[in-house]
Amino acid sequence: MLGACAGFYFAAAPLERPVMGAEASPAEWEKTVEAAKKEGQVTIYGFGAPALLPVEAGVFQKRFPEIKVVSVSGDPVPRILSERRAGKYIADVAIGGITTPWQLYLAKALDPIKDALILPEVLDESKWWGGKHRYTDPERKYAFVFIGSPQTGGIYYNANLVSPKEFQYYRDFLNPKWKGKIEARDIRSPGPGGDSIKLFYYIPELGSDFIRRLIRDMDITLYRDRRQAVDWLATGKFAICFFCPNSDINAARRQGLPVAAFGPMKEGVGVGSSVGNIGLVNRAPHPHAAKLFINWLLSREGQLTVQTVRAKAGIDTSNSLRIDIPKDMIPPEEQLREGIKYIDAQTPERMVENPALKVFEEALAEAAAKGKK
Repeated sequence: MLGACAGFYFAAAPLERPVMGAEASPAEWEKTVEAAKKEGQVTIYGFGAPALLPVEAGVFQKRFPEIKVVSVSGDPVPRILSERRAGKYIADVAIGGITTPWQLYLAKALDPIKDALILPEVLDESKWWGGKHRYTDPERKYAFVFIGSPQTGGIYYNANLVSPKEFQYYRDFLNPKWKGKIEARDIRSPGPGGDSIKLFYYIPELGSDFIRRLIRDMDITLYRDRRQAVDWLATGKFAICFFCPNSDINAARRQGLPVAAFGPMKEGVGVGSSVGNIGLVNRAPHPHAAKLFINWLLSREGQLTVQTVRAKAGIDTSNSLRIDIPKDMIPPEEQLREGIKYIDAQTPERMVENPALKVFEEALAEAAAKGKK
């Protein structure tokens, strides 16, 4: 549904006029601001509530009241591509999960977001985790990643049935004790679990063998209804849930239900971005306003807004990849730490194909054949 954003305002320190360095001139920034004001609107397509929370916080609207913010919730990819088939070009910016800008990149529906970055504080890669900007496209200039939180596999348990102390390694989930007591989201459709399965695949100690044994041998029940999955876990129908949506788990916990997340296992920790990926839609009706919004969102103030409102909403992937902003609003287990081995399954090279999904599908087929014998 299209509509003007009218959310709550987040109290942030006033944004001073950006101090320009060698990368950009004050004239370039002012020219962008004035052109954006003349356009008078920016239309942002976001995948679900987490993507649009920084928009709904109202900070950008307060900073630039001349620019109307229109937010559209839902999966941006089918909506944008459907509109384009009808000859309509409505979206300026797309925010979503790891595959959102990636799919739009493949559909040639994006302009290089790298070319739109003009604020020195955004361009300065030393301000970002790992000393560099993260992109998921092979050209490293279209699909920008601004969120990065530790990913431990997206595995949850019923606290009345499971002691997390029994699980130090991912292979502990292969204990015959848990056979028939595990549910998992069917990752053949978009949603939670795609990153986790890739994490398992790229951890050297796990790989395809772990995925195959988990899916083929543990008598797992697949689900697609996320609410039903959390209900099954909370009521004890299943003791363990792979790839349950964390936001629903957090909501269940706030209701006092006995559900919780496993912590990191000894084989390694991934880096997940959830709905922390952004692309600049080409043929946008408000290109200057889009450019302005993107630079604001990736600025110190913008990322502090993202981090704060997502953390307040209980979203686990809240950690901005900017390292020059405070992290005290984020629980320590959700922060990226020095000295920990992180496995990134979202590199451009690993986005091209998902061999883990193929193993998943093969294991399902093997489990089905096994059941017929």
